[in-house]
Amino acid sequence: MLEGKAMVEDSDMPVKMQVQAMSLASQALDIFDVVDCKSIAGHIKKEFDERYGSGWQCVVGSNFGCFFTHSKGTFIYFQLETLKFLIFKGASTP
Repeated sequence: MLEGKAMVEDSDMPVKMQVQAMSLASQALDIFDVVDCKSIAGHIKKEFDERYGSGWQCVVGSNFGCFFTHSKGTFIYFQLETLKFLIFKGASTP
């Protein structure tokens, strides 16, 4: 496990959920090749959907940009090894 080597750049998630996110990222890196970002993201999204309800999104890579709206308390952006991880639950619009 590599959670100790992860660097959180921004988050509004509860600490327990942040630790879970980094643990799942580490687990995914143990399962998939580091260049298989799509499978890594899919693994993390599936686990978050199962644990915290559907609607989670995950972006994994070394160079990406985005603009999104998220539900309060569901956002984390961190780096682990050479990859950056963005996990959030989309906000529903009224």
